[in-house]
Amino acid sequence: MKRDDIRKLHQKKYRQSLGHFLVEGEHLVLELEKAAANNPHWQQARLYVTSAYQNWPGPWPRELISDRQMAHLADTKTPQGILAVVPLPPPASISETATEKAIYLHEIQDPGNLGTILRTLAWFGGFRCLLSPGSVDPYNPKVVRASMGAIFHVPVETDVSLDALASRYPRIACLDIGGDAIASADFAACDCYLFGNEARGVPAEALTDLRARRFTIPGGGAIESLNLATAVNMAMYELNR
Repeated sequence: MKRDDIRKLHQKKYRQSLGHFLVEGEHLVLELEKAAANNPHWQQARLYVTSAYQNWPGPWPRELISDRQMAHLADTKTPQGILAVVPLPPPASISETATEKAIYLHEIQDPGNLGTILRTLAWFGGFRCLLSPGSVDPYNPKVVRASMGAIFHVPVETDVSLDALASRYPRIACLDIGGDAIASADFAACDCYLFGNEARGVPAEALTDLRARRFTIPGGGAIESLNLATAVNMAMYELNR
């Protein structure tokens, strides 16, 4: 890939057309290396480093560039001096693993929320992440950084429509005030857990069509809702408690 094209990877349309995304910073490159040990796809990365990282012992081809060039290519304002250009993974196949469950995120917009959710799913394992059309790109540099490397370990499906869920998952749960407590056995028995947009939630008619079972995280009632990533984190903890 030409160096001028790397800068374009800050934008979704170029990530899609060029088939690559950016992984920036020492920690994320280390996580990429760990993932590459078990997944040949991640072994196809190419590394760009400044003099501070010219002796980096990683497995990939690398190119030494100046601090000024790194500042031009990187997404962060003060880059560490190491980034990788990584091929986008092939679309995640529909899971046929009976024990694997799914988190479905409807039109999630905040990169930090998505990155945090992916980090939680990677911590607990056994879940894939389904994203609706109109959701933030999981390979957005801000999502990748917020995931702290979880993006390499969690199966992610994009552009999954709400109406596709019914044919894949017989028991769908959603969070809603007034539902049964997530500590109930019925919550753990579900196959897919549906979470809505940070501001608008999920259309009520869609929940009815999907026959989604409503559950709630009991609280004191002083405010109307939890942060999306916090709600997912609490639900995942309960499912693994």
